[in-house]
This record gives sequence, structure tokens and C-alpha cells, in this order.
Amino acid sequence: MIGTGILKGMAVTARNFVGSYFVKERLITVQYPEERIPLPENYRNFPFLPYDGDDPQAGLRCVACKICEKECPPQCIYIIKSDDKKPDYMGKPQFYPAVFDIDISVCMSCQICVEVCPFEAIKMDKDFELSKRERFDALLLRKEQLSKSNDYYHRIHPVEAAAVDKNLADAAAAAEAKKKAAAEAAAKVAAAKAAATPAPPTTSASET
Repeated sequence: MIGTGILKGMAVTARNFVGSYFVKERLITVQYPEERIPLPENYRNFPFLPYDGDDPQAGLRCVACKICEKECPPQCIYIIKSDDKKPDYMGKPQFYPAVFDIDISVCMSCQICVEVCPFEAIKMDKDFELSKRERFDALLLRKEQLSKSNDYYHRIHPVEAAAVDKNLADAAAAAEAKKKAAAEAAAKVAAAKAAATPAPPTTSASET
């Protein structure tokens, strides 16, 4: 019958129109920006750099290995590695990125940089309200703009952030246990060498 498709479409529209008065989940729009739909846990937009502690510079997990820069498909990441080392938030000397820029005007939000990072130093943000009047420099995010606290990471990706913290804690504990075991082994070797070394002969009073 001619017009059946139109009638079916109008029936769907009518059901949604009437149903929206009784079921909030069936509303087609929300009153943005006053009302916002919560973003899902796995939502991703553009990368950011989480840091530990209170100092965004010392707390950065990034050691400027440049793996993310090399693997980035649109080549929107630009890193300059430091010539010196600075203490991180734990006091351990580390290399750091003297420059870390991301051009979000060409970033494709593919998350490859996150997948290849061995230090959990770059993650995907949920901030999508990034429109600017300028087309170029305003969309080039510097290290200072990209640095966000681990608490912020926990707020936007609670499940993922908890898993990352556990992995980092386990890795730190394993490294500390390995270091302790190496120190104990070295102490045992030194003790064994000391025990195997013969004592120098002593001279009696009659011999003199």
C-alpha cells in the first residue's frame, strides 16, 4: 500500500512524542549546558598528561622517551627531551620533557599514544568544550595545559585510574623487592669473601 512507510514513521514519532511526557529517558534533547548527559567511562577526546603529587612539573610520569611521538599517526605530538635530570615526586632523578605539545586541530583521538606508552604517562581526556576563535596557535596545547592531576584522572576514569594505580604500585613494589634482593645478595657475597680471606699471621713476643 502506498504511504505505508510514512504512516509507520509517523507512528514512531507519535509514540516518542507522547512517551517523552511520561518517561524521562525518552526525551530526545537535554537542556544543555544547564543539563548534561554523563559521559561513559570509556569516552575519549584528546590526550592529557597525568601527574602525581602536587607539583605538575616534578610529578609528570613522562620521561620523554618519544614513543608516542613516533607512533602518532597524524604526527600531532612534539617532544623535546631534557638535557638534565630532575627529581620526580618520589625524589628519583628522571629525564623529563622540556617541551611537550599536542596539536589538537589534527589529533584524531585514536588513543595509540596511550596504548604504546610504557609509563602510563598519557591518557585520554573527556573535555570536549575546546572551541576557539583562532584556528592554529590556540589549538596547540602546551605541557602546562596538558598536565592534569591524578585526582582529575580518577574523577573522569575511576575504574581505569584505579587499575593504573595498582599496576604502578605493583611495579614499584617489584622493583623495590628486586633492589632489596640484590643488596642482600651483594652483602652475602661480601661476607663470604671476608670469611674466606685468611687472617694475617701474628708475631709473639719471643720471636721479637
